[in-house]
Amino acid sequence: MKRVDVVYVLIYDEETEKVLMVENRRGETSDFTLPGGGVENGETLEQAAIREVKEETGYHIEVGGIVAVREVFRSVKGHHAVFFTFLGKITGGEISLSRPDEIVDIQWVDLNTADRWMKVIPGGVSKLLQSRSSALYHFQGHV
Repeated sequence: MKRVDVVYVLIYDEETEKVLMVENRRGETSDFTLPGGGVENGETLEQAAIREVKEETGYHIEVGGIVAVREVFRSVKGHHAVFFTFLGKITGGEISLSRPDEIVDIQWVDLNTADRWMKVIPGGVSKLLQSRSSALYHFQGHV
């Protein structure tokens, strides 16, 4: 199986108590996830997270620690996927739907909705926010 790394970013607005989510086009269907996507060759997890959020939402972010790591074997695709979920904070930009072929919609949603839409995360997004003691992420460079 081919190893595939995927990053997601949990962006939570404490003032409105809402989570930023994107609706991904999946052929004839769609589903909502946190902003994110595949890590490109030669790219760090952090770089991928920043790039994916910018591409999918228009926002510039800074990345905090990792709040979840999840992996799955996808035999249909022949992938061993590892998903890294970072905390993120918006530092600039403005919401824009620049990739309509991939992203159908961008929404700020309440925690109950985010939990329903992100069933793959045990305990949902709320669980990630409750345990905000994130793991430190650091790219050590090439050694």
